[in-house]
Amino acid sequence: MNFLSGSDSDLEIAVSLLMCGEVVALPTETVYGLAADATNETAVSKIFEAKGRPADNPLIIHISDLEMMKKYTEDIPSVAYRLAENFWPGPLTMILPKKNNIPSIVTGGLDTVAVRMPDNEIMKKVISMTGKPLAAPSANLSGSPSPTTARHVIDDMNGKISAVVDGGECRVGLESTVITFEGYDSVRILRPGFITPEQLRKVVDDVIIDKNISSDEVPEVNEVRSPGMKYTHYSPRARVVLVREGIEMFKKYVSEQTEQDSCSLIFDYDTENFPFKYMTYGSTPEEQAQQLFAKLREADRLGIKTLYVRAPRKEGVGLAVYNRLIRAAGYEVVES
Repeated sequence: MNFLSGSDSDLEIAVSLLMCGEVVALPTETVYGLAADATNETAVSKIFEAKGRPADNPLIIHISDLEMMKKYTEDIPSVAYRLAENFWPGPLTMILPKKNNIPSIVTGGLDTVAVRMPDNEIMKKVISMTGKPLAAPSANLSGSPSPTTARHVIDDMNGKISAVVDGGECRVGLESTVITFEGYDSVRILRPGFITPEQLRKVVDDVIIDKNISSDEVPEVNEVRSPGMKYTHYSPRARVVLVREGIEMFKKYVSEQTEQDSCSLIFDYDTENFPFKYMTYGSTPEEQAQQLFAKLREADRLGIKTLYVRAPRKEGVGLAVYNRLIRAAGYEVVES
């Protein structure tokens, strides 16, 4: 696998590989994406093969401008343009009716396609240089924590793809918010992310949060309209237990456990007089989002067998963090 920088000469190599139908891992502001020409069915099939991704789990296509959106989607509602004006480039994905120039392998057989304009200079430049939308799910093995550094990509994808472009650590750290349109000035959030329901409500009259997002029960989803809806995701090899308690009750719960090689994942401000082995993942929901996947991967690197995680509040960006954790835990949640 070629390890490339963000230099102009290295990006030309990345573009050449993409135009030849190869798969290249690229940085975005959310996580690293496993990119291929979204109009090339054979190239897209290599993404599914490298990840071990189920064929009915649709991909997001990444664009560099609104003209590209109009070229590959149709019947675009006016509210979509308003959202684009407010949140693009950025971590918001919109599901729109697709044109026939997007092969069905990209969409899991659906007649809609998920579209995003990323806010990362390397990714935007590569899309512009190819002139094609890039299908780019997270650059990890299917079901494992998403990669937020090039090192994470190498750990999962070495020997499976042609190249990775190192763009440093991802700024956001969680995948994008995914929405679908319910009608005039109404959207439904299918996957929460850094763009919060509160932010969307400043632009759209009606914002519906899908019931599967924050439920503590395994979702019943027959049709997968968005990545992150159906399958267990983001899971390290370690068993993850999500604990919805205040810090004192959290400590009491951990004290009663007998598992060997266990560790706690707590907030930065929980560490005073915390008597057990621990890692931290930030003080704010934004910090927790940025650090979460790296900490889940670190747990595996350290040989941790069980990871007890302090659950964030299900509000703002914390809703997205909780959504990832509940899936990483396989819906194993503890509360009093």
